[in-house]
Amino acid sequence: MTFKDTKSDFKIIDIALIEPDPQHPRLNIDEGSLKGLANSIQKMGVIHPLLVHPANASGRYMIIVGERRRQAAILAGEKMVPVIVRSCAPEQTLEVQVFENIGLGVRSALEPRDMANALQAIAERFESPEAAAQHFGRAPTWLVQATAAANLSEKVTALLDAGKISSTGAAVQLEKLAKKDEAKADVLIDQIEQLPEGEKVSKKVVDNALAEAVGGRQKKETTVANTAQTAPQPVSASTSGLPPWENMPDAEDATPVRSKLSQDKVKLVAEMLGLSDGDEEAVLIRLIDEFLALKNS
Repeated sequence: MTFKDTKSDFKIIDIALIEPDPQHPRLNIDEGSLKGLANSIQKMGVIHPLLVHPANASGRYMIIVGERRRQAAILAGEKMVPVIVRSCAPEQTLEVQVFENIGLGVRSALEPRDMANALQAIAERFESPEAAAQHFGRAPTWLVQATAAANLSEKVTALLDAGKISSTGAAVQLEKLAKKDEAKADVLIDQIEQLPEGEKVSKKVVDNALAEAVGGRQKKETTVANTAQTAPQPVSASTSGLPPWENMPDAEDATPVRSKLSQDKVKLVAEMLGLSDGDEEAVLIRLIDEFLALKNS
């Protein structure tokens, strides 16, 4: 019997009875996206049931599909989770797991603009952007970036709909350019509008124009004509390839800006304060303590 012919049985079971599949192809789960999913589960519960093998003689189940949801549910403190119990032959299990994760299964991710519109609609229910961001368990800066594609101007939206811009990410960057340097953006938009049928501007071209507008490093001037592409560039807010609603860190998780303090000076101050090493944080804490003690005296 093939997998598609097996019967399904829906249950709510103790998550402690579900074991991971040691042969599951998902070996690495991004910690940031796992926290985001856990936050969602805390708010709404597990929306999509996990798919598990029937219980063994010990009454324990093994995961087929939903390992990330299982881990996030544990992180969220869930005790009971919905599952679909379904027989699956060992030789078919891996195939089911792969098909589900390449979008050929029960769901596929929303297009970035669709997700941005959905997030924007939810955010508008709250009295402030800060309150909306708190609802999602993220920082306000995350909400701004995640909903950027829902706030495109008519010109940029028209170019995106016409297929003249390679991706939603490129459209968002073009919108940023318009706010930084409207004249430069208008010139680029005019060039994009003149592109031949089937050609589109890449995100790299827009990124370069934006970098110049904000005073970034000088880049070789490139015209749309010799950089237009027939294939779209991938939408990516960062090198991780995750969409902004999954990739943006919370305020407390954000990577700090690299210190501009001279390490030699830090080491010298550490020695003066009698500290064993030149750790910037330790030096700063000690200096604050010394300052407050002096102020109070």
